[in-house]
Amino acid sequence: MEFKHFLPSDILKPYVRHYYIFESDSSAEFEDAVFPSGDMEAIFNLGEGTWESSVENKFIKTPKIELWGQVTKPLAIRSKGKHTMLGIKFFTHSASYFFNDEIGVFNDQISDLGDLMGSPVRILHAQLLETKDQDKRIALIETFLLKKLIDNEKKSFKVDKVANILTSIKKNPAENNLSNIASKHGITPRYLHKLIYQHTGLSPSSFNKINRFQFSLKLIAKNNQPFTSIAYDCGYFDQSHFIRDFKSFTGVTPSVYMDNITPVNRLLIQ
Repeated sequence: MEFKHFLPSDILKPYVRHYYIFESDSSAEFEDAVFPSGDMEAIFNLGEGTWESSVENKFIKTPKIELWGQVTKPLAIRSKGKHTMLGIKFFTHSASYFFNDEIGVFNDQISDLGDLMGSPVRILHAQLLETKDQDKRIALIETFLLKKLIDNEKKSFKVDKVANILTSIKKNPAENNLSNIASKHGITPRYLHKLIYQHTGLSPSSFNKINRFQFSLKLIAKNNQPFTSIAYDCGYFDQSHFIRDFKSFTGVTPSVYMDNITPVNRLLIQ
């Protein structure tokens, strides 16, 4: 398995965390699980392999052009065949810039991006299949996103406001008083909740928990701190609350996770 990151151009840096290419030369089948990241992703499958995701305890084949909504709980996946995947990882707030629906409708599911965006994204997928050059593939993606950015320019004020609110929440993971956060941004707590959910698919508290969870994964991967220290570093007041949240996002305790880090998740936290 190989996982490569590519940074976006300067004009897209406020909206795209990174692009990535995932390649696997092995045709061996395997199962894994994807955990909440706080970000939405669009994925173009360019290889011969297929992916399946668990829907109501059944594995369903995912589309060739995938839109991953917010994952709020462990999502089981299954791989078949060799893969080449080109992904776009949006920032938590910025996927709403490129899609017309309220983001929450995509939560915990993998949607067909071709059905959602029609022929332009299907044409893009065909163009990506035609070239094997990584730089040209990234350039095609950027041209597509820049056009969407221009078309949806009117959304910029609200999207930027959500970005500023999320930044202030991330600066202080222990801050869970919506009234204080809302007051800092000159809005009511009710409007703050609505604004964040509309543009991220997450409540402010869910965003905060996922943000802390992702930070904990990075600390666990280093394997040089006790769980008590990790809990405090991630903004928890005690280890029991940390373990409870961690288990809700992974299905296992931190110690079990550390002993069984799966191939896909090892790549994702690098």
